[in-house]
Amino acid sequence: MGSSFKVFGIKTKILVPGDDISRIIVDNAKVTEGLEGGIADGDIVVLAESALATAEGGIVTLSEITPSEKALEYGEKYRIDARLAEVVISESDRVVGGIPGFLLCLKNGTLLPNAGIDASNAPAGKVVKLPKDPDASAERVRKEIRQLTGRNIGVLVIDSRTHAMRLGCSGIAIGCSGMDAITDERGKRDLYGHELEVTRRAIGDDIASAAELVLGESNECTPVAVVRGLSQFLSDNRGIESIEPSECLFMGTAMNADSSLFNRE
Repeated sequence: MGSSFKVFGIKTKILVPGDDISRIIVDNAKVTEGLEGGIADGDIVVLAESALATAEGGIVTLSEITPSEKALEYGEKYRIDARLAEVVISESDRVVGGIPGFLLCLKNGTLLPNAGIDASNAPAGKVVKLPKDPDASAERVRKEIRQLTGRNIGVLVIDSRTHAMRLGCSGIAIGCSGMDAITDERGKRDLYGHELEVTRRAIGDDIASAAELVLGESNECTPVAVVRGLSQFLSDNRGIESIEPSECLFMGTAMNADSSLFNRE
């Protein structure tokens, strides 16, 4: 990226609905080793979606869910709790298939397992939905932190995702405020002078993956990271830019194979 940067994990208490997550981030950053003085100008605050959604009240109690006939069908076919399947259906634009334990869903133009619903960092018998509007949440947190600190920062809301034909998860930015999540490399020249025609750099996803190294996926209680040294990516931009399914290599190929697969019911 042309410069060195550092990533600091911010430990917090176990978050509950109604928590002031911006205040918690600011207070805990002040006592994080290496972040003397807390949040600084140019920092990028990276926030795990499950922590954000929990604070926003996006928790569902499965015992309160009555599965529909379709959810019962998915439960039997893919060996998944039918109540969870019902929540997934309600959070998806369309369910396009699955494997044992997971439904593959189309949501907001993206393919993802179980509509992004997370049971791994939720109390027993509960699941956490994705934030309703990650971009709006990132914007709110950025403004609140600026009000608390006076600092100019960027904010990313991130999730962990699997990728086609790859084992393991990496980070992906699902919400953004105050920075460039994508940089356009088109028109530049490669090492041999060839003009780049399609290359865009997923800066938000790159930072998300770096942050995942300190956030963890289990009991670390580190739902926030501060990335320092990448202030060149701060801007007035807001939101994550998506593409049409037909423009995506993976989804476009699947659509060509079965055009009905991604149509809304």
